[in-house]
Amino acid sequence: MSVVLPFRALRPTPDAAARVASVPYDVVNTDEARQLASGNPHSFLRVTRAEVDLPPETNPYDGRVYAQAVRNLEDLKRAAPLVQETEASLYFYRLRLGGHEQTGLAGCFSLDEYDAGRIKKHEKTRRDKEDDRTRHMIELRAQTGIVFLTYRASAAIDKLASRATAGPPLFDITAPDGVRHLVWRVGRADRDALVAAIGALPALYVADGHHRVASAARARAEMAAAGLPTAEASTFIAVAFPDAEVRIEAYNRTVKDLAGLSPEALLSSFAGQGVTVSAGRPAPERTGQVSMYLAGRWHTLTLPPPAAGTPPAEALDVEVLQRRVLEPLLKVGDPRSDKRLDFVGGVRGPQELERLVTSGQAAVAFSLFPVSVADLLAIADTGGIMPPKSTWFEPKLRDGLLVHLI
Repeated sequence: MSVVLPFRALRPTPDAAARVASVPYDVVNTDEARQLASGNPHSFLRVTRAEVDLPPETNPYDGRVYAQAVRNLEDLKRAAPLVQETEASLYFYRLRLGGHEQTGLAGCFSLDEYDAGRIKKHEKTRRDKEDDRTRHMIELRAQTGIVFLTYRASAAIDKLASRATAGPPLFDITAPDGVRHLVWRVGRADRDALVAAIGALPALYVADGHHRVASAARARAEMAAAGLPTAEASTFIAVAFPDAEVRIEAYNRTVKDLAGLSPEALLSSFAGQGVTVSAGRPAPERTGQVSMYLAGRWHTLTLPPPAAGTPPAEALDVEVLQRRVLEPLLKVGDPRSDKRLDFVGGVRGPQELERLVTSGQAAVAFSLFPVSVADLLAIADTGGIMPPKSTWFEPKLRDGLLVHLI
């Protein structure tokens, strides 16, 4: 059984939505956030990445940043303006990019279900990133970043979505990256039916936003310990999309140096790891292949197939690449902490990998075949954990359209 609860969203007025909506806080660094917010005093990045309003040398985790975020949220409520719904509601949130469209249910989901493992995860989280968003939530008394959930598609929910989205949306904006964002507020009758339809799902899955939901769980615990428990803090804001509509891009890798090897020596060392090398192209054609950009040329690496009975998470290309290439040949240790390894979302395209290598910011780049949604669900169902940065979900939700006050 799964649980969704209506909530009184804090949101922009329809005419302010395009000015307020921003990229998720964790897909840009400080410099990129500052550039995106420049010239737009209503950008929600001023709340989620408030260091953009402080001197450039400010540490993003400095206490002044969280205090600035509180001030900026209060200012935005007046200036944008932002309004809070008078009645608890659910919403449908549709993302449209080119020929792709996906429609999810936005509401508040149970942290008790998350803690009990009935909202399933597939990634580990980093303590420092949790520390940041936990403090951000507690000081603002708000969850400002939306978690991306998925579920095995339900005909009952699909039918309700079709009915609820037949009328004009509350928001209809097209972001600078070309993604169209449409949001509908659900009426009372359909709201109750949706609560029941979600309740019939056997499980929900965290697709994108593991740190946001983990931070929400920590914020609830810390607020309770401080004598500040609230019912709202026992839930987290998310949009749940049917698995059939979710699209995953690859999450690619670069390595800063060749660990003392020449390009020729690296190429000759693959055979000892059971990896074959051939002339290649910028993107692999199937699972089991990785495209590598080295010394101005693309190569195709064909990975050895996993042995029978290999756990699903260990059979992923990204894990085989780590075990067969990155660790033994390029001396990359823990991918969560090795500073020589960097990650590039597949949405940026192979040209970004070429640019990083050509500019000298990396010595070699690896372009992977995307993980399937079916693999993600299977791994989560068995309690497995994917390697870090295995999936890049695109298109992404925007921050600031729906905020959950706790």
